[in-house]
Amino acid sequence: MYKNKKVVIVLPAYNAEKTLQRTLDEVPMDIIDEIILCDDASKDNTYSLALSLGIKHCIRHDQNKGYGGNQKTLYNKALELNADIVIMLHPDYQYTPKLIPTMVNIIGEDLYPVVLASRILGQGALQGGMPLYKYIFNRCLTLFENVMISYKLSEYHTGYRAFSKEVLQKINFNANSDDFVFDNEMLSQIVYHGFHIAEVTCPTKYFEEASSINFSRSVKYGLGVLRVSFMHRFQKWGIGNFKLYK
Repeated sequence: MYKNKKVVIVLPAYNAEKTLQRTLDEVPMDIIDEIILCDDASKDNTYSLALSLGIKHCIRHDQNKGYGGNQKTLYNKALELNADIVIMLHPDYQYTPKLIPTMVNIIGEDLYPVVLASRILGQGALQGGMPLYKYIFNRCLTLFENVMISYKLSEYHTGYRAFSKEVLQKINFNANSDDFVFDNEMLSQIVYHGFHIAEVTCPTKYFEEASSINFSRSVKYGLGVLRVSFMHRFQKWGIGNFKLYK
């Protein structure tokens, strides 16, 4: 609990057997009430390992539903458990769980309802091994989105996020894509509905076991980001009527 607010971590897992233990070792359990892991039909022993590590709420998809589909399962479960603050943390150890207290504090003190851990603030991304082409894609897409969405963030593409219950209850995240662009659609919904977003600087690590999409998937994601940006602008102009924003 944080000031009588229930804190829940959600872990979207896929082939995370080699990194799950390291991730959990850094989680500050003194402020965490529940951990939910959803194994998206991994090909390794992620699910059985999660159970052996004492994660009470373990969900397993029989078929791979995609990164976005995994998050839908997790957020719905978190709301079912009456979470007040929800932190999405990748179990691939790319992001450090040591930032969780800071993110919880920002939401728990009612400063902001959404917190993003940004790899771009400071020098974290390139120093952590982010491929140069991904860094360039990140910067160009973020600039485009800041203009189209009329909001200023250092990046829209981090997978380390925290939300208040009110945000998850308001936005229609179940209408989003089951693919990686889910994250971008979610931020578009958050801004569209008038929620403000905080960012904290986050170091990151790129290594063999860490999840990362390849170049072709990155291009597909980038095209999806452009689509979301135009949808957001058309919706704001009143010439769109997209399910995402209902």
